Amino acid sequence: MEKVVIIGGGYAGIYALRELAKNKNIQITLIDKHTFHNLQPEVYDLIANKSNIADVTIDLTTLCMGLNHDYVEYKNLKVRNIDKEAKKIYTEEQEIVTYDYLVMAAGTRTFFPPQIPGLNNAHDIKKLHWAMFFKQSFENQLFKKISDEAKQCDDTHIVVVGAGLSGVEIAAEMAYNSKMFFKRGNFSCDNLKISLISSSGTILPGLSQNLINISHQRLKSLGIKVITSTKLTKLEDGYAHLSNGTKIPHSFLIFTGGVEASKIEGLEDFDTNGRGQIRVNEYLQVPDHKNIFAIGDVAEIKNKEGEIMPPNVTIARISGTNAGKNILSMIADRGLIQCKPKLDGILIALGGKYAAGDLMGLVNVKGRLAYEIKKYVFSSYRKPLLKLIRTGYSKLKKLS
Repeated sequence: MEKVVIIGGGYAGIYALRELAKNKNIQITLIDKHTFHNLQPEVYDLIANKSNIADVTIDLTTLCMGLNHDYVEYKNLKVRNIDKEAKKIYTEEQEIVTYDYLVMAAGTRTFFPPQIPGLNNAHDIKKLHWAMFFKQSFENQLFKKISDEAKQCDDTHIVVVGAGLSGVEIAAEMAYNSKMFFKRGNFSCDNLKISLISSSGTILPGLSQNLINISHQRLKSLGIKVITSTKLTKLEDGYAHLSNGTKIPHSFLIFTGGVEASKIEGLEDFDTNGRGQIRVNEYLQVPDHKNIFAIGDVAEIKNKEGEIMPPNVTIARISGTNAGKNILSMIADRGLIQCKPKLDGILIALGGKYAAGDLMGLVNVKGRLAYEIKKYVFSSYRKPLLKLIRTGYSKLKKLS
């Protein structure tokens, strides 16, 4: 029986798993150091108190049990090294997992430039436990303000460094949430400030100018101070030092300024780009290792024009599904399918029930309509997974 191992239970890994599970006569092992699939785009709702942990996670144990497959298993392991010649995966837990086909879907992590003093004390917003930390920090700042308002009303300043999708969405959600908090409670000490720092000359670099304009206008209406063409140079004693020569106080700072691929020993000979992403061929195979595929954020995936696709859920879906199909084709001795990624559009949450979007590059949407479209897209992904984990949970209870 052929053995397929997927390293990483993120979006790409889950799409690959669901595709591979269509073949009931292969063994599939999903490995992840976390016990849950993190619905990363929705974590900003968690920080802003619009959802809870159950809303932004999918349990991997019950997910695998929920698939109608006798040979699917999930292993909660941390991969340390991969021996590509022996086709063995070595883990921190001393368990060795063998494979015939390997799918690399380990994703990315926030990149903290080592040349910025003090940044080593920042935390990775992509990790759920640090998202919870920021949620608690945000709530504590609000509580502190209303606790002290009769005696003093000190400024509270949240600084978000990085004005890509992550930075813009989290700044907007926190600004909207704080406004509603003070309005609902009629608290007098309403002076929470949020600054968004962009090293580029604009927010959301790489997106259409219309989408940038809509988003910038929304951020301004929420009272967010946008500082462009400026880099963070140093963090110390509650102050953020900026490249324009100023320093601004902060109650806490969130860093979202770029990503790098997760690193695993044994892959040093793989061809990678500046972000550490693995370069793959048109079938998503690693050159010189045709039984190894790289998908999602960990891979450098190009469209038919040769342009590198940005890390997002759409590319994770396309690459994960494509890799799954190609592995099944290899097992069945059929021809492979080229991966031809194309973005369906982009939707940005901008606080409350307001979003902005670019649909297929044809039309811009904003406001409540864009918000409802975004929620529908998320629901269409989450709903079938919820069905699987409910089925898996029922099976688990029958076994216990």
